[in-house]
Amino acid sequence: MSTDPSSDLDEQVAIVTGASSGIGEATAEALASRGASVVLAARRENELDALADNIEADGGTALSVPTDVTAEDDIDALVESTLDAFGSIDILVNNAGVMLLEPVERADRENFRQMVEVNLLGLMNLTHAALPVMQEQGAGHIVNISSTAGRNANANSSGYNATKFGVNAFTEALRQEVTTEGVRTTIIEPGAVDTELPDHIPDDEIKEQLEAGLLDSMTPLQSEDIARAITYAVTQPQHVSVNEMLVRPTDQQR
Repeated sequence: MSTDPSSDLDEQVAIVTGASSGIGEATAEALASRGASVVLAARRENELDALADNIEADGGTALSVPTDVTAEDDIDALVESTLDAFGSIDILVNNAGVMLLEPVERADRENFRQMVEVNLLGLMNLTHAALPVMQEQGAGHIVNISSTAGRNANANSSGYNATKFGVNAFTEALRQEVTTEGVRTTIIEPGAVDTELPDHIPDDEIKEQLEAGLLDSMTPLQSEDIARAITYAVTQPQHVSVNEMLVRPTDQQR
């Protein structure tokens, strides 16, 4: 491995979902700055193209592949496009997610379905599609973005909690399956991060409580903080597997 940190991911190919904003965008930029060729996946094509242009203007390599992780055809096309362009998949960052907080009694079943399909099933299906490539290579790294909500259940967060607990369980089970195949897994569990995720909360009362209570009571993390954690995990020597990272704001209690 090069001693130059700007090139320690040279010849590595990374897929990042949810790359159009927030943690996904920051992670794609961070991995590209370390030498990886990054494949940008999200639904918003214009944002992906703008990010790809920025990465390439900084000397990196990026490919924009508009992707809805709830669509299996899109998932297969993402893997195929990556292999066609670069020939390998070395890092997969499953970051796409939604946080539609509601009390169960007022919850919209469609929001339950969307969180399961994006946060959990999309992650599982893309992992399923990319894993055989990594197994054939004899190496690879799957990074799944969970949350403190994958450790601690809270009122008004039941659907989101269920999906993030599922991410943790799926990732640990996968880890046990691939320990002898050179494939590493990492769960990243962010606390409060200043992203657009809370903007999509459908319950106005909960959104107001979150903004006035939780977020105003602390200094939230920035997307770049989580991107650094991900970069740390994927730049360790092959014999080192950072399986789980819990990253909270210093002043966050839960």
